[in-house]
Amino acid sequence: QVQLVESGGGLVQPGGSLRLSCAASGSIFSINAMGWYRQAPGKQRELVAAITSGGSTNYADSVKGRFTISRDNAKNTVYLQMNSLKPEDTAVYYCNAAVLDYGLGLYDYWGQGTQVTVSS
Repeated sequence: QVQLVESGGGLVQPGGSLRLSCAASGSIFSINAMGWYRQAPGKQRELVAAITSGGSTNYADSVKGRFTISRDNAKNTVYLQMNSLKPEDTAVYYCNAAVLDYGLGLYDYWGQGTQVTVSS
């Protein structure tokens, strides 16, 4: 079993910054892609940013140039640095990881979600 624990959400004014963290623990042989998704009220969950084990990244068009995803493979942790935040970034942010366990099975795991609210 694998657990993803997120932290770093909160309330911030427009133009401000937040840094989200997500640490994976448990029966982990390696982690392939890790990513951040978000879901705003009344909307579908959408990909915000993703990063491979080799460091390749991709971003939603709406966050390019403002958000940066990174990871520390030694700590099984992924980060999302969010700058120039806008009210439309308000959502619950979820961490996702594709984990290869010791049985060499590949499984998708999700964090519990952390609320990000951008408001004056």
